[in-house]
Amino acid sequence: MSILNADLHCHSTVSDGTLEPEALAARAKANGVELWSLTDHDEVGGQRRALAAARSLDLPYLTGTEISVTFVDVTVHIVGLGFDPDHPALVEGLRRTRGGRGERAQEMAEQLAKAGIAGAYEGALKYVGNPELISRTHFARFLVETGVCKDTNEVFRRFLTEGKPGYVPHRWATLGDAVRWIREAGGVAVIAHPARYAHSPTQEYALFTEFKAHGGQAVEVVTGSHSAAEYVKYADMALEFGLAASRGSDFHSPGESHCDLGALPHLEGRLTPVWELLADRIQ
Repeated sequence: MSILNADLHCHSTVSDGTLEPEALAARAKANGVELWSLTDHDEVGGQRRALAAARSLDLPYLTGTEISVTFVDVTVHIVGLGFDPDHPALVEGLRRTRGGRGERAQEMAEQLAKAGIAGAYEGALKYVGNPELISRTHFARFLVETGVCKDTNEVFRRFLTEGKPGYVPHRWATLGDAVRWIREAGGVAVIAHPARYAHSPTQEYALFTEFKAHGGQAVEVVTGSHSAAEYVKYADMALEFGLAASRGSDFHSPGESHCDLGALPHLEGRLTPVWELLADRIQ
């Protein structure tokens, strides 16, 4: 089953993607995806639409979300798969996690104004499908639209990252909270794109150790931002920590994403695919 073309990480207009859940389902199906999950940031509001669209296309589906966590002062993302999207603890936890984004966005706009970029909050709002989930990505699209930067990569080099104008840290959920919400709702917790975090080797080892201790069960090995060498590194770490392996493009937009839905290499045969843990949750 490791050769299944599963794409278990992508985003719609419900968080910071540019396509509606229905359009993502159609794109996944057209690209040969055989198991799909919509994993909007700190949100399950698109799950019913995603499931209905997947069913209409005869595309197997797993519920999903991507929870923002603070771990040793770095933002880490934990994907949840195969959970009950109406579970009260999960729904309330996600609501609290979303709660600080509006205030943070106002502070980001104030910093950008000091750097000579006016109207950034209002400009970013134009790109937001869900105002509770205004994020750096929406500010980045505004800065590209207004010609301040040529693309979103330049935005993050010049603005919105630590030490640059527009960067405002946010205290998210704890690692234990996120894993607990997912598990209590019947799902499996996955460390998303581990190579993206600014952790030392010691901190990364601590992340995997604590994640496992809280009941986390999988890690994203093959994902849009990982290199071929990182596929191997995190396959090894999955085996070392006894974790299943996940696979997902982290697709946000046709014009922005490194990797399209369904376009990833397959998982190595030595790994346990996360969908084997979730066989009874596939809809």
